Amino acid sequence: MPAQLPYMASPGLIPKILTKIEEARRPDRFTQDFLGTKLGHASGSAKPIIPLLKRMGFLNSDGTPTALYDRFRNADTQKAAVAEGIRNAYAELFERNKYAGEMAKDKLKSLMMEVTGAAHDDRTLELTLSTFNKLKELADFDADPTDATEPSEAKLVPAPTNGERPMVEARRAATELDSVGLNLAYTVNIVLPETTNPEVFNSIFKSLKENLLKKS
Repeated sequence: MPAQLPYMASPGLIPKILTKIEEARRPDRFTQDFLGTKLGHASGSAKPIIPLLKRMGFLNSDGTPTALYDRFRNADTQKAAVAEGIRNAYAELFERNKYAGEMAKDKLKSLMMEVTGAAHDDRTLELTLSTFNKLKELADFDADPTDATEPSEAKLVPAPTNGERPMVEARRAATELDSVGLNLAYTVNIVLPETTNPEVFNSIFKSLKENLLKKS
């Protein structure tokens, strides 16, 4: 059965509306009122952007923005988000050719004709092709969508926990006292980590016994 691919009668509005989406506050629901009042596109030719965004996976069926909508608004993941949205909206094309996003215009048109059954000079086909290409201008099909969300190696190094820091400081204090030959009584306050694992506490008190309560 021929597929029905999404399109807009005025594809030139796509980059303009997407720019406004990036700049505007994230709505609870993306409605025609939001499109017209907040994004400044109240014309009838702009309204098809809503079903297009739903097909792309930027909006849920009730108009609420998705995680992909948020990724689009992040400059670091924007191009990858558009590429993913295109794959969602034009899944039938990518099922036939996974490199549909990189095809030349004439090859892409032929693929669309194959999927939709449309004639070469069909007006809807031309609008579909133009819509796809306007989105493609904003996409990067080679971008790794995880690049901007993966922590760097530096961030992967764990910082001392609340329980570890006082232990380190107490151990240092004990060493300094021994080095000057003083016998002083002192109090060590230990902030224990929030955990229900008894092994954590066993490890802490074992370390205390070995490092603070025994004279080397």
